[in-house]
Amino acid sequence: MSGNNVSHAKNRTKRRFLPNLNQVTLASDVLGESFRMRVTSHALRTVEHRGGLDAFLLKQGDADLSDKALRVKRRLKKKMAEAPA
Repeated sequence: MSGNNVSHAKNRTKRRFLPNLNQVTLASDVLGESFRMRVTSHALRTVEHRGGLDAFLLKQGDADLSDKALRVKRRLKKKMAEAPA
């Protein structure tokens, strides 16, 4: 998003609103691996709220995930399909 910085004298200068991105390591219980990802603080809170990376990826829609997250999700689904057999 973009907007303006407004001074006390009402002078306006352009600014940008950037997402709060963090480089984090998230662990997958099913795969037994850790993955480094760049996620927003809001997404990190959602991962914790849903009970970890595995639950988050399974519930989140494919259109909302990055390419790296989609690859992890596919591996997760494949591993879960093989486990009961």
